Amino acid sequence: MIETNQITGDGHPWFAVQTRTTHEKRVASLLDYQRYEYFLPLYTARRRWSDRIKQVELPLFPGYIFCRFNMHARGPILKTPSVVGIAGIAGKPIPLEDHEIVAIQRIHHSKLSVSPHPFLQVGQRVRLEGGSLDGLEGLIEDIGRRNRLIVSVSLLQRSVAVEIDSAWVTPVASPANQSIYRKPLWSPAS
Repeated sequence: MIETNQITGDGHPWFAVQTRTTHEKRVASLLDYQRYEYFLPLYTARRRWSDRIKQVELPLFPGYIFCRFNMHARGPILKTPSVVGIAGIAGKPIPLEDHEIVAIQRIHHSKLSVSPHPFLQVGQRVRLEGGSLDGLEGLIEDIGRRNRLIVSVSLLQRSVAVEIDSAWVTPVASPANQSIYRKPLWSPAS
């Protein structure tokens, strides 16, 4: 599931707005009221209480909501109740990579099963060829289990896993893994 509002965009970049724990939906509502474009990806999970099991919608990135705004006019965002800050480096907000947000949005629209996943920096990079996620790139969780694709948001050091058909997976050659033919500096006389 997802909560999104697309009233304003104006070409501004996406930022990860940090919220108080369990206040993501509240912040989404307040950003909606202020007419900001936001993106709160949710997933369905089963939670057990003492007397029952219930399906609940939880944020895919706990403690964060994505928002599109002008970095130089971020005051109203920071003054929003339950907002802790904006993800960045040394106090400076850093915009998210467009391809990462687009990938998360495409995963939601695919209606495939999705869940949070530990962030991965290493692993086989692949591209999906087929299905509703055709052309999407990510990391395979495990060589033996090619049915889960991991898509990461680097700035947050968080990832999500989506279940896929293993027939769609095609390895992507990374520049570091490609062998480059080099002409020898010398050659024997013939």
